[in-house]
Amino acid sequence: MPRIIETGLTKPMAPHEWAVAVGGTLYSVHVPIRPDGSIEDGDAERQTEVTLTDLQLTVQAAGASLDEVVLVQIYLTSLDHKPLVDKVYKRFFERPFPVRACVAVSDLPTSGTVIEVVATTALID
Repeated sequence: MPRIIETGLTKPMAPHEWAVAVGGTLYSVHVPIRPDGSIEDGDAERQTEVTLTDLQLTVQAAGASLDEVVLVQIYLTSLDHKPLVDKVYKRFFERPFPVRACVAVSDLPTSGTVIEVVATTALID
Protein backbone atom coordinates (compact mmCIF):
# COMPACT_ATOMS: atom_id res chain seq x y z
CA MET A 1 0.00 0.00 0.00
CA PRO A 2 1.47 3.40 -0.94
CA ARG A 3 2.40 5.66 1.96
CA ILE A 4 1.51 9.32 1.45
CA ILE A 5 4.44 11.62 2.18
CA GLU A 6 3.29 14.77 3.94
CA THR A 7 5.04 17.64 2.17
CA GLY A 8 3.50 20.49 4.14
CA LEU A 9 2.12 21.92 0.90
CA THR A 10 -1.50 22.76 0.30
CA LYS A 11 -3.33 19.68 -0.95
CA PRO A 12 -3.62 19.69 -4.75
CA MET A 13 -6.98 20.58 -6.29
CA ALA A 14 -6.65 17.69 -8.74
CA PRO A 15 -7.23 14.12 -7.51
CA HIS A 16 -3.62 13.15 -6.70
CA GLU A 17 -1.01 13.33 -3.95
CA TRP A 18 2.25 15.28 -4.17
CA ALA A 19 4.32 12.27 -3.12
CA VAL A 20 3.90 8.60 -2.26
CA ALA A 21 6.37 5.93 -1.22
CA VAL A 22 5.98 2.25 -2.05
CA GLY A 23 8.43 -0.64 -2.27
CA GLY A 24 11.47 1.45 -1.36
CA THR A 25 10.75 4.10 -3.99
CA LEU A 26 9.43 7.64 -3.67
CA TYR A 27 7.33 8.99 -6.54
CA SER A 28 6.68 12.72 -6.51
CA VAL A 29 5.44 15.60 -8.63
CA HIS A 30 6.45 19.23 -8.21
CA VAL A 31 5.23 22.57 -9.50
CA PRO A 32 6.38 26.04 -8.41
CA ILE A 33 4.07 26.19 -5.40
CA ARG A 34 5.06 28.09 -2.30
CA PRO A 35 4.42 26.62 1.17
CA ASP A 36 1.48 29.03 1.59
CA GLY A 37 -0.20 27.45 -1.46
CA SER A 38 0.38 30.35 -3.83
CA ILE A 39 1.98 29.77 -7.21
CA GLU A 40 5.36 31.33 -8.04
CA ASP A 41 4.73 33.17 -11.30
CA GLY A 42 8.18 34.68 -11.77
CA ASP A 43 10.60 33.81 -14.55
CA ALA A 44 11.80 30.28 -15.33
CA GLU A 45 14.79 30.63 -13.00
CA ARG A 46 12.66 31.59 -9.99
CA GLN A 47 10.00 28.95 -10.79
CA THR A 48 12.70 26.28 -11.07
CA GLU A 49 14.21 27.29 -7.74
CA VAL A 50 10.83 27.03 -5.98
CA THR A 51 10.07 23.71 -7.71
CA LEU A 52 13.40 22.09 -6.86
CA THR A 53 13.26 23.39 -3.28
CA ASP A 54 9.89 21.64 -3.02
CA LEU A 55 11.48 18.46 -4.41
CA GLN A 56 14.29 18.70 -1.86
CA LEU A 57 11.87 19.18 1.07
CA THR A 58 9.70 16.30 -0.14
CA VAL A 59 12.65 13.93 -0.46
CA GLN A 60 13.81 14.94 3.03
CA ALA A 61 10.29 14.36 4.42
CA ALA A 62 10.55 10.80 3.08
CA GLY A 63 13.87 10.32 4.90
CA ALA A 64 16.18 10.68 1.90
CA SER A 65 18.33 13.31 0.21
CA LEU A 66 18.72 14.60 -3.32
CA ASP A 67 21.61 12.16 -3.70
CA GLU A 68 19.03 9.36 -3.85
CA VAL A 69 16.98 10.93 -6.67
CA VAL A 70 17.47 8.58 -9.62
CA LEU A 71 15.14 10.01 -12.30
CA VAL A 72 13.93 13.53 -13.01
CA GLN A 73 11.40 14.32 -15.72
CA ILE A 74 11.09 18.02 -16.51
CA TYR A 75 8.20 19.48 -18.48
CA LEU A 76 8.66 23.03 -19.78
CA THR A 77 6.30 25.27 -21.72
CA SER A 78 9.27 26.23 -23.91
CA LEU A 79 12.75 24.85 -24.40
CA ASP A 80 13.88 28.48 -24.31
CA HIS A 81 13.66 28.09 -20.51
CA LYS A 82 16.15 25.20 -20.46
CA PRO A 83 19.35 27.28 -19.93
CA LEU A 84 17.87 28.90 -16.81
CA VAL A 85 16.52 25.55 -15.60
CA ASP A 86 19.94 23.94 -16.06
CA LYS A 87 21.61 26.80 -14.17
CA VAL A 88 19.39 26.24 -11.13
CA TYR A 89 19.41 22.43 -11.48
CA LYS A 90 23.20 22.38 -11.04
CA ARG A 91 22.81 24.10 -7.67
CA PHE A 92 20.64 21.23 -6.42
CA PHE A 93 22.28 18.21 -8.06
CA GLU A 94 25.90 17.10 -8.45
CA ARG A 95 27.58 14.29 -10.33
CA PRO A 96 26.51 11.63 -10.67
CA PHE A 97 23.38 13.43 -11.83
CA PRO A 98 20.02 11.65 -11.86
CA VAL A 99 18.86 10.29 -15.20
CA ARG A 100 16.86 13.12 -16.75
CA ALA A 101 14.38 13.88 -19.48
CA CYS A 102 13.41 17.42 -20.44
CA VAL A 103 10.55 17.98 -22.85
CA ALA A 104 8.55 20.92 -24.11
CA VAL A 105 4.77 20.82 -23.77
CA SER A 106 2.13 23.17 -25.10
CA ASP A 107 0.74 23.95 -21.64
CA LEU A 108 0.76 22.84 -18.00
CA PRO A 109 -2.28 22.28 -15.77
CA THR A 110 -1.17 24.80 -13.12
CA SER A 111 -1.97 28.20 -14.57
CA GLY A 112 0.98 30.58 -14.90
CA THR A 113 3.67 27.95 -14.52
CA VAL A 114 6.42 27.15 -17.01
CA ILE A 115 7.79 24.03 -15.26
CA GLU A 116 6.58 20.76 -13.75
CA VAL A 117 8.92 18.09 -12.40
CA VAL A 118 8.29 14.39 -11.78
CA ALA A 119 10.95 12.64 -9.67
CA THR A 120 11.71 9.09 -8.68
CA THR A 121 13.83 8.58 -5.58
CA ALA A 122 15.37 5.41 -4.14
CA LEU A 123 14.61 5.24 -0.44
CA ILE A 124 17.59 3.69 1.28
CA ASP A 125 16.90 2.21 4.71
